[in-house]
Amino acid sequence: MNLADIPLFSMLRGRMGHLGERQRLIAQNVANSETPGYTPQDVKAYSFQAQVRGVQMTQAGAPARTQAAHLSGTVNRTAAASTFKAVRSKDSETTMDGNSVVLEEEMMKMSEARMAYDAAVGFYQKSLNLLRTAARPPGR
Repeated sequence: MNLADIPLFSMLRGRMGHLGERQRLIAQNVANSETPGYTPQDVKAYSFQAQVRGVQMTQAGAPARTQAAHLSGTVNRTAAASTFKAVRSKDSETTMDGNSVVLEEEMMKMSEARMAYDAAVGFYQKSLNLLRTAARPPGR
């Protein structure tokens, strides 16, 4: 059995990938905190609902058109496997040289991303333990 075939694990892997990308962008923002004209970046918020819809649609295939009045289904097969895109962060303050990185905000974002990543890893481990328990023979 491949864990990638289980939707829960694929969504957790996607969440951890999203958080890893977010940490990379935050580190890039901190590294460029003295670069003139640099605008900080972040990733869009991760949506489990969008991931669930993407997994359901790719597993189910295109919706069947049973009546002429029904719209033909279109399935975005890349929705579940899409990469995360960087977006500009909101400016709270900009220095005279045009740099708008605020180190305090970046550190808060980094700690928030780290806590979310730790929670996702914990949930992943708990889910693996649940699968191990279910796969054990009775009486062990």
